[in-house]
Amino acid sequence: MTKPIDRDSIYRRRRFDAEIIELCVRWYITYRLSYRDLVAMMAERGIVVSHTTIHRWVIRYVPEFEKRWNRFARPVNTSWRVDETYINIRGKFSYLYRAVDKYGKTVDFLLRPDRGIAAAQAFFRKALSTSLPRWPRKITLDGHLQSHLALRLLRRENPRWKYVEVRSNQYLNNIIEQDHRAIKRRCAAMVGGFKSFGSAAVTLAGIELAHRIRKRQFSFGRRRYQLRVTQANLGSSTRVALRLGASPRMCRPEQIFARGSQFRAPLMHQFPSDGSVALTGDIV
Repeated sequence: MTKPIDRDSIYRRRRFDAEIIELCVRWYITYRLSYRDLVAMMAERGIVVSHTTIHRWVIRYVPEFEKRWNRFARPVNTSWRVDETYINIRGKFSYLYRAVDKYGKTVDFLLRPDRGIAAAQAFFRKALSTSLPRWPRKITLDGHLQSHLALRLLRRENPRWKYVEVRSNQYLNNIIEQDHRAIKRRCAAMVGGFKSFGSAAVTLAGIELAHRIRKRQFSFGRRRYQLRVTQANLGSSTRVALRLGASPRMCRPEQIFARGSQFRAPLMHQFPSDGSVALTGDIV
């Protein structure tokens, strides 16, 4: 009797292999490619897939990938730079609230249909929940009045907000203005913008995840994983294994999540009971 293929539970009952799904999702959120570009690229590799299928993969798997990567997120600095940028959704502007620390590391983000007081409060609550138990020391804002009012109202909810220094300085916020470029550059390739608010929120979460990986905001911990590459007699096939007991410098996410390779992100699969992850792919 033929044994079933051992797959991650999130890929069960899927027609395509996990490698194909992860490859399409990773390329879409990382590079300036449309769904139809990915269809053509997969067709060159002998894989027939529809652009709507790739869209469903992005909506289904980006939240799961984000949840798994966040387990290994490094803490950010307590000095935040906060700003919002507009996103085109069905011809109307929605606003993406974003925050980075003074070193340019992403703190958090939130897509909202407007930029009022309630939207700013929701973003600050979400950013705080991500950073706990560390509280911000300083928050640098632009001149948008609603963001300042939101922080004043939050002091009534929690007295600890009173000890957060709020300031408005144009040149200090240049770092967040420059960080917007990576997100805006990826969204600019989407002709006509997003078609729905829900798909925009999920896609932007994936773009932010790829941006954080590029900025090396994830760590596998001291002496936790070892990146070991062994060449097998399989043509151009390379096997990559992450195992316990090595320096974190040997295991950087960008070595897996790199341009030009077909490796999938290490946390896109659940870890087996022996604490190891085996990834396979063909380098192109």
